[in-house]
Amino acid sequence: MALASAASTVPLQATQSEVAEAIANDVLLASSLWVNIALAGLSILLFVYMGRTVTTPRAKFIWAATLFVPLVSISSYAALVSGLTVGFIEMPAGHALAGQEVMSQWGRYLTWTLSTPMILLALGLLADVDRADLFTVIAADIGMCVTGLAAALVTSSYGLRWFFYGISCAFFLVVLYAILVEWPSNAAAAGTDEIFGTLRVLTVVLWLGYPIIWAVGVEGLALVQSVGLTSWGYSALDVGAKYLFAFLLLRWVANNQSTVAGGAAGTAGGDTALADD
Repeated sequence: MALASAASTVPLQATQSEVAEAIANDVLLASSLWVNIALAGLSILLFVYMGRTVTTPRAKFIWAATLFVPLVSISSYAALVSGLTVGFIEMPAGHALAGQEVMSQWGRYLTWTLSTPMILLALGLLADVDRADLFTVIAADIGMCVTGLAAALVTSSYGLRWFFYGISCAFFLVVLYAILVEWPSNAAAAGTDEIFGTLRVLTVVLWLGYPIIWAVGVEGLALVQSVGLTSWGYSALDVGAKYLFAFLLLRWVANNQSTVAGGAAGTAGGDTALADD
């Protein structure tokens, strides 16, 4: 297995250069990172170009939040490929690879902690969700990512890994409830329900893939023990959940700025200020 061969040649307390070399020597793993660096770079250039016609305050806010996603991604993937946010951990007793040193791409969780709130912020602004609800969902999303990181890095107990995984999934349910149940009515009232529906399906389907990959991959049940294959799974999901999502959203917003601005004007309470800040 690629995992075993990589782990056997790199000590547990590996230096950054040793980790980077292990990544470079695994073609499957390295390609999953470099492809995303290239796509993130192209997305940044494309989104900057698309944003040249965005002029209304709320549309500009959505554009800025969306642009932040590939900016975080290119920085994160560069950190991964350099070995800065990658390490080797020894799996605890009870794990399928108990006692073995396996590669942990813990930097991915930092990426998701910073990028997924921006995705939800853009969706919430599009649907004209009030600030209290938007803050709650973003807070739950950050909790999901942080506890996911804990699940990936805990080595003292196999049970605790799954405990943190369960907490992360509970936070995820809060996010799903908002996207699937609460926000569609807001989007309908704002006149953005058509594009919101498309983005909602894309987001929910792809985001469900992340906990599934964790569960079957080396971090969970280790049914798939190839770090490179697991990395490609995460990277493929990132392509759709970040770059495709952002492109579809920005294209619609650029062509429907009056609708976006109209939704902001109808916000109840003090939320109109959000569009004018």
